[in-house]
Amino acid sequence: MGTPMKDVKIPDNVNSLLLDKHADYIAEYGAKTNDYEYVMTEYLRMSGMYWGLTVMDLMNQLHRMNKDEVLSFIKRCQHECGGIGASIGHDPHLLYTLSAIQILTLYDACDCIDVDGVVNFISRLQQNDGSFMGDKWGEIDTRFSFCAVACLSLLNRLDAINTVKAVEFVVSCMNYDGGFGCRPGSESHSGQIYCCIGLLSILGRLDLVNVDMLGWWLCERQLPSGGLNGRPEKLPDVCYSWWVLASLKIIGRIHWIDKDKLIKFILACQDDETGGFADRPGDMVDPFHTLFGITGLSLLGYSGIKAVNPVFCMPEDVINRQSIRLQIL
Repeated sequence: MGTPMKDVKIPDNVNSLLLDKHADYIAEYGAKTNDYEYVMTEYLRMSGMYWGLTVMDLMNQLHRMNKDEVLSFIKRCQHECGGIGASIGHDPHLLYTLSAIQILTLYDACDCIDVDGVVNFISRLQQNDGSFMGDKWGEIDTRFSFCAVACLSLLNRLDAINTVKAVEFVVSCMNYDGGFGCRPGSESHSGQIYCCIGLLSILGRLDLVNVDMLGWWLCERQLPSGGLNGRPEKLPDVCYSWWVLASLKIIGRIHWIDKDKLIKFILACQDDETGGFADRPGDMVDPFHTLFGITGLSLLGYSGIKAVNPVFCMPEDVINRQSIRLQIL
């Protein structure tokens, strides 16, 4: 007999989407700055703010957040080199620079920071093979390639890097199964696939992808519970409702997923007392999984949520507004 598939059990009674509770959870989380959990996550504060603000916008609740405080915080996190750190006094990194640019785009406020500095910071991190370091310490990863290209696309400054080389590096990370890894030779992973497909979409090179082979690999991530995992033999996790679904949406294969079973899995990960989503039913909720639970439901067309852009993980109306603004400029 083979090894039983790793999966979770879904409760018989699953609530419908508890939007008000989720909005209250995010609003209260950002206000409890003295809580242990909040203090201990300072090292990823900028990304945490992006998760919370984006999901509030998708739920039409962004007005409940303090815009002035957010913009002031971001300005204080930018360094002389142009890069932006996770929090005040933290080293600049591409991950947090993208989160900051996404937040500023939500608020249509990119002009409140040194944009040229950001562009220079990003361009200096590109290597001769087209890859990107995350920061001055030199780690290479396709996540950083996506962060760089997404940032510059939102700022309309893609001319600052060698996009041809950036594409070549990402394609060198493609595997025999159609997926992508973090570096050449690394195993395929749903999160890395999203980053690579997102970059290729932004740069107009999806023609380099075998969409049917990749689509099949991504669809095999759905387990009997309806949830999705990041790679074979792993438990399902709400966050892959984003990484897998967004990738399928970008390549036009989202209809290959069992939509109803996935919706039931995502809704089962809600906490009906506190609000918020967990990685799996019965676990502790957090802003990260709350964003990706909501974005997953948005991609599946669930009512009451704004449409999300599958490449930038931001509300579609914000991306459309930014595109129009940049065309005018």
